[in-house]
Parts: sequence; structure tokens; C-alpha cells
Amino acid sequence: MRRFEPFHEQLAILDQAGRKRKLMRPRGRDFSSNDYLGLARSEYLKTISHAAIQNGIPHGSGGSRLLGGNHDEHEHLETFAAEHYGAQAALFFSSGYSANLALFSTLPQRNDLVVYDAWVHASTHDGMKLGRAICQPFEHNDLESLTNRITSYRQNGGTGTIWIAVESLYSMDGDQAPLAELAALADRHDAILIIDEAHAVGIFGADGKGLSAQLGQRDNMIILRTCGKALGVEGGLITMAAVLRDFFINRARAFIFSTAPSPLTAHLVRKAIVHIAENSDLPRQLHGHIAFAEQQFSELRDGLESKSQILPILIGNDRKAVTLAERLQSQDFDVRAIRPPTVPAGTARLRISLTLNVSRDEIAALAQLLTMIRKEEQTI
Repeated sequence: MRRFEPFHEQLAILDQAGRKRKLMRPRGRDFSSNDYLGLARSEYLKTISHAAIQNGIPHGSGGSRLLGGNHDEHEHLETFAAEHYGAQAALFFSSGYSANLALFSTLPQRNDLVVYDAWVHASTHDGMKLGRAICQPFEHNDLESLTNRITSYRQNGGTGTIWIAVESLYSMDGDQAPLAELAALADRHDAILIIDEAHAVGIFGADGKGLSAQLGQRDNMIILRTCGKALGVEGGLITMAAVLRDFFINRARAFIFSTAPSPLTAHLVRKAIVHIAENSDLPRQLHGHIAFAEQQFSELRDGLESKSQILPILIGNDRKAVTLAERLQSQDFDVRAIRPPTVPAGTARLRISLTLNVSRDEIAALAQLLTMIRKEEQTI
């Protein structure tokens, strides 16, 4: 039908460029998920879930938090999270995406400056589009570029609040932000530092509190910790000053007009956080995987070291990355190709994600197979 022609045309263009996405069920050995500590399908959370349902914790909230959907489990989680992570207050969202959407569309005010790392997540960009502040990128992990943005804003008469948006651990390259230097810069410029800990919480920091734990308690810092990766559940927790929590409840459309997360989910998130804090062997095992994988994949990564559970293998060409991923999948290794616009043009890659769902033998087997395939390509 003619009315759908524009969609067919756009999909054909994506397909021709090797960028058309499709849904795939997980298959084979897990080298693609963000279930870093293997909790998503764990017997521990399964047992906790069954007990919670038997004890009457509902699996649905029935409404928004302001219209009948608020539950003791939401408040228990938020009180616990604020204390556990050393903040005045916390607020729970149904996903990290919705939390970022609410944060950047609500807190920065008209004529404020949001200066963000060029590699921040799509949810941050979408939140900024809905907001009223001035938004400018700075070069990835470049403190000089960040300082220049702030200085230019002030020199041109900007008097609003400055918000600095970064991720502690970037999901496509696995590299870390210079958090200590960023915090010092925020102090010098009377700015508020927003840190997305999506890929670090549960893995780094004392008791799995994330990379921002090194910064201590600060009233000019807002932290987002997602719950659907290392924690094995779903949702997003923002920790912040108490006044900001109140402002969210009164002004954040993504919170006010959204059905509340399941009370059962809130219960499981709290239990997962406690479980990781009490079982330091979980992140320790993952760090063992990381060190082992760095050795196994060293020839494939041209000397690059992420020192995290995310190992990108740069391919460059979009279609070639897809073909390589399909070859690995055919050998029972669930590795996915990442292509633009998720990553910059010319940097299509295989994103190898390390989890406790695989063994070191399986990591070594994947490295050997991928090395063999790359050597075959060089001889063609």
C-alpha cells in the first residue's frame, strides 16, 4: 500500500547499508547480554520471587505512584537505596531509560547548561530533547573540552546552573570516565555532576556500589543505577538530594504519568543489591573473567585494554561485522554486531560482553574461534 512506501524505502536503505536491525532470541553461550553476574536467571532470585508472591507482594502496581500505585516495597527500596548508596533520597523508575528521560527533561531549567560527554546513552539525548536547557557535547572523556564549554557559556553571559552528564563506564568501548577529575571540575564551577552507573553498579566499588563510590557523599552529584544489568532485575534508581526527589514527584512527566514499577520488582531489586553486597565473590569472579579475557583477546584488540566486562572488537565495515557475528552464532556463541548509529560511522564492532553465565574455557574457545576466522580473512 502506498501509505507504507516511505517505511519500506527507509528499511531498504538500512538493509542495503548492513544496518537493518531484527529481533533475535538469545541462543548459544552468552556473550551478548548485560546479565554480568548471572543473576537474571539465578536460583537465588527465583526463590526470592516465589516467596514474595506467596507472601502477598503483588506482581502489578495497578496505577501510577500518585494514583494508587504506590506500595510499601517501592518505599522500602528507595529508603534502603538512599542509605546504602550514601544519598539523601532515591526514586525508583521502571527502567534506566525512563529514569534518564525524566531526569534530563525535568531538572535542568530554561537557560541552564547541560554539557554532556559525546558518548552518553540515547536515553540522555532523548531526555535533553524534551527539556528546556541549553545542551552542548564535549569530546569523550576530554576535561579540556568540557572546561572550554563551561567557560564559553559563562563568558557569553550564561548565569544558569551547569549540569555535567557522563557515564562511569561506557557500554560500547568499556572505558571509564575520570570521575575524580570530573567531580573536582564540578566543584570549581559550582556544577552538578550526573553519573550514569548502568554498566558499573554491582561490579565495581565497595559492595558493588559502582565507580562513583570513590567520590563519597556529595550534594552536587546525581547518580543513576540501572537494575536490569548486573542486578539481574529491571528498573532504574536515581539517588540525589531530597529536594530533587520532591521536584521529580511534582514535575517529572515520565514519573507522574507512568504506571508504577511492579512492587515485586522493587522487592527483587532490594534483595539483589543486598545479595551482591553480601557475596563479594560474585564481582570478584567477574573480574577474574575480565583479566583472563584481556589475555585471550589481546591479539584481536590491537593492544587496547578496556579493563571492564565489555570487550569491543573493532571491525569497521557494518556488513562485515554482521557476517562475523553470524559465523560466531552458528558455532553456538551469542555475539552481536553493533553498528551505527549506536556507534560512530566506520567503527562497527563485535561487542563481547563477559558474564558469569560462561566459563573461562568458553571464553578461551571464543577467542580461538574468532582468531581463526580473522586469520582466514587475511589470507583471502
